[in-house]
Amino acid sequence: MSDFLRLLKNNRNYRYTWSGQVVSEIGDHFNNIAVFSLALATTHSGMVVTGVMLSRAIPAVMAGPLAGVVLDRLDRKRIMIVSDLIRAVVALGFILAISAHSSWPLYVLSALLMFASPFFTSGRSAILPTIASKEELHTANSLTQTTGWMTLTLGAFLGGASVTQFGYKWAFAFNALSFLFSAACISRLKVSGGSFRAKGTELTENEVVRPWHEYTEGLRYMRASPLILGIALLAVGWASGGGAAQILFSLFGEMVFHRGPAGIGYLWASAGVGLLVGGGFAHWLGKRISFEGYKRAIGICYVIHGGAYVVFSQMPSFALAVVFIALSRAAIAVSSVLNTSQLLRRVSDEFRGRVFATIETLSWSMMMLSMLGAGLASQKWSPRMIGAVSGLLSSSTAIFWLWANWTGRLPQPAAEGVEPREVEVHGDPVV
Repeated sequence: MSDFLRLLKNNRNYRYTWSGQVVSEIGDHFNNIAVFSLALATTHSGMVVTGVMLSRAIPAVMAGPLAGVVLDRLDRKRIMIVSDLIRAVVALGFILAISAHSSWPLYVLSALLMFASPFFTSGRSAILPTIASKEELHTANSLTQTTGWMTLTLGAFLGGASVTQFGYKWAFAFNALSFLFSAACISRLKVSGGSFRAKGTELTENEVVRPWHEYTEGLRYMRASPLILGIALLAVGWASGGGAAQILFSLFGEMVFHRGPAGIGYLWASAGVGLLVGGGFAHWLGKRISFEGYKRAIGICYVIHGGAYVVFSQMPSFALAVVFIALSRAAIAVSSVLNTSQLLRRVSDEFRGRVFATIETLSWSMMMLSMLGAGLASQKWSPRMIGAVSGLLSSSTAIFWLWANWTGRLPQPAAEGVEPREVEVHGDPVV
């Protein structure tokens, strides 16, 4: 905790980025709870929740390659501000959808919202090594991800309670205001030279006309590094069950435990608590663990994550269910923080936007298939059965990772721009 407070006190740029993150992500979860609850209240069908999730996933997949290229070409700060402003307008549009008594406006607005999102989320990851020093980078990454999980906890709980108490309009209005606040915070960022453009970026006429060439260049860069490729495939493996989980939280809250919007909020909040605990532990662990220990820890995390999710899906008690979903998310939080810290150290600045956008795209692509499968399955099988299968799918990711490590396919690459002796490893290796 002292590392986090020191970072916020001493690093002005990170403090503004963090402040915008807190408010905008709480607003995001207000939107999520309101949209899913409105969809179920209107149709009482799990397929509608699937439809909303797919309407978010497909545009995110489509936007990912474009976002990566744009973020590596242009000023990342400006792109993030534009993304926030567009999302603020779209968020207000949900208020008009309330009186439509139809699910189609929810699909369209969700699609627009998510198309604009990768330009911000991948941009925030790409600028982190620019606004944080080498010594601060692991702490900055840990705090950024832990904050995201803290806002999940607060946003889900407050979103569920506010929708129940005040209705949908309040949630959507707050979401719009949160994006404006985020844009104002990002506008205050300053670096020497005044630009957040990737280093060494010089566009030729051919590259302007053929942006796909730049994106495929990023794919070749990822393929050339076994660790970066392995982390990307981990995200895909998690999403094979994680996509279904996005559907199941709503179904468990509304249809299994019969607790309405508050039930959905409690499930998301308990997941957030687990993520917070895992994120805090990952920050401590990441400063002490060796590279070999890191790889073993990732395999263990995925086994715990999938197993706990299977148990969650079978719990008859709502109280026990939230405990196991918290444990599942704690394990995935540890792997997420450790993996992202590795990416921030290893990925070259000129490829950083494309790498983070590509991983986000791959993850959303698999989540889309997982969500579609869960939605179709919900018409025939119970949410408990679907939950067990999704947990097993996510856990199976550990097999790939442990096999790759066992056979020597995950060698330690050089840290980008960091001498080996400068990499944050303190104390004796653990795990």
